[in-house]
Amino acid sequence: MRYFCPTLLCVFLLLSCQNAPVAASQSEANEPTSARYHVLWLVAEDLSPLIPPFGDSTVATPNLSRLAAEGIRYPNLFSVSGVCAPSRSAIATGMYPISIGSMHMRTSSRPDYMAQIGITPYEAIPPPEARMMSEVLREHGYYCSNNAKQDYQFKAPVTAWDDSSPYAHWANRPAGQPFFSVFNFDITHESNLFSPPSTSFERWAHLPTTREAYKIGGWNDRLPEEDWVFYVPEDLEVPRPPYLADTDSTRRDLRRVYSNIVEMDRQVGIVLDQLEADGLLDSTIIFWYTDHGGPLPRQKRLLYDSGIRVPLIVRFPDQRGAGTIDSQLISFVDLAPTVFSLADIPVPAYVQGRAFLGTQRARQPREYVFAAADRFDTEYDRIRAVRDQRYKYLRNYRPDQPYYLPVTYRENIPAMRELLRGREAGTLDSIQLQWFRESKPLEELFDTYTDPHELRNLAGDPAYAAKLRELREANESFLLTYGDLGAMPEADFLATIWPEGSQPATAAPTVAVANGTLHLRSATPGASLGYRWSPDMAWQVFTGPVALPETDSVEVVAHRIGFAPAYGSVAVE
Repeated sequence: MRYFCPTLLCVFLLLSCQNAPVAASQSEANEPTSARYHVLWLVAEDLSPLIPPFGDSTVATPNLSRLAAEGIRYPNLFSVSGVCAPSRSAIATGMYPISIGSMHMRTSSRPDYMAQIGITPYEAIPPPEARMMSEVLREHGYYCSNNAKQDYQFKAPVTAWDDSSPYAHWANRPAGQPFFSVFNFDITHESNLFSPPSTSFERWAHLPTTREAYKIGGWNDRLPEEDWVFYVPEDLEVPRPPYLADTDSTRRDLRRVYSNIVEMDRQVGIVLDQLEADGLLDSTIIFWYTDHGGPLPRQKRLLYDSGIRVPLIVRFPDQRGAGTIDSQLISFVDLAPTVFSLADIPVPAYVQGRAFLGTQRARQPREYVFAAADRFDTEYDRIRAVRDQRYKYLRNYRPDQPYYLPVTYRENIPAMRELLRGREAGTLDSIQLQWFRESKPLEELFDTYTDPHELRNLAGDPAYAAKLRELREANESFLLTYGDLGAMPEADFLATIWPEGSQPATAAPTVAVANGTLHLRSATPGASLGYRWSPDMAWQVFTGPVALPETDSVEVVAHRIGFAPAYGSVAVE
């Protein structure tokens, strides 16, 4: 079936409730699969399940709808955080952010925020055995490309990807090599609610695969305001969550959310078209998901389902399970082990997630998923969440602190300004005012079936005492099992990983070349080792002695995640 990418899509008025419970199905996808399938990840940003395959028909998404018709829909995938960088650290490592120190939003990429709170920019340091999942795949023969966002709370080792750039593409791999390729679609990002997107999104029409082709495009400016189109008619009644103010500015933001979904779907279709044109559709497992919940106020950064529940579609080459729904609970920490399982790569012991597909899939589905909220830019909080199929438990560790945090970045959104204006003017209703309460209870409990926006706290209702106790104990057990580095003041935590305020350094690699064979090692436990003999060559992962071609010298690197890397070179005689 051919995927298509129309520039104008028809719009439907019918809206179904995406939060309604969905019956679990016994998917054919639970069968083992071949080890050498290609794997393609299509990752949208800042988006809840607001597309027709998940019950919201406000706009048409023909490419995602076809992908869903040929694949399996997972309506119960949950991020470990309501914001991108902690979530991406979990995806990259298969480990919970609070267990590896990546829980605070922005640890190094926004030094201006860090300066305001008196914290030195730093990188999270996972345990020495941890690797980025792409590096593990490379060690097992996969070509790994990332187009193009990273944002892991640590610097990715150069051994993590064959290519991570705006032109990274499976097309650049050696002939016949299996690939793991990631494409990130930022058109749905929060920032595109208050300023026109970067013209870099136009590269999707061309999918450049070289630095030269990308530079020729010149996609580095902001789109002119007059060219920032709406795909959603102004007279369309778009659904408005009750916690947002009913104003023209808010409705415009909602139209923009859905308009950006239309553009994202178009971009997804371009990638799928190229996959098919390259003859790879029938040999590639395709994942489409989003990096956390929606971009609007009381969505992103929060642990309500609006902030952490995301859609997932998985399409297999043989279309097993096509058109079915699998309602098991899935966490972001499960994505890496699932890809390993599908590729018949042993899941490393340090991984904290569990595979939900492939030869190493868990025998039983999850009973709970877990999430955490800590610092966002300059504002601190500490909330932990546990969710089962129906109920959500929140433990507030700063109950004397307001729900709403004045995050400067978020206050650029017109809908956020409308809430603040309405609070001052006294025009908000009781639901809209909930977020502005000056304190929080220690515990909250929500029935997500009957209260999908999580507005009615059941923690004090005796009828729910048993469920409250169950989820409280699940939270305590989880924190005891994996630890909670967010329990420490950030300055104290930083002192434990950066002694005297300095980043630890990876020991320089020890290099030996004997009889044309390269040998490497590092005294730093857990250091990744890499090599290359040409600046135009991707850094290769060192897994054992390497036979060298005729060359004058070899560049080498040792890099433990979170440590400063150590580079060197050696002459080859």
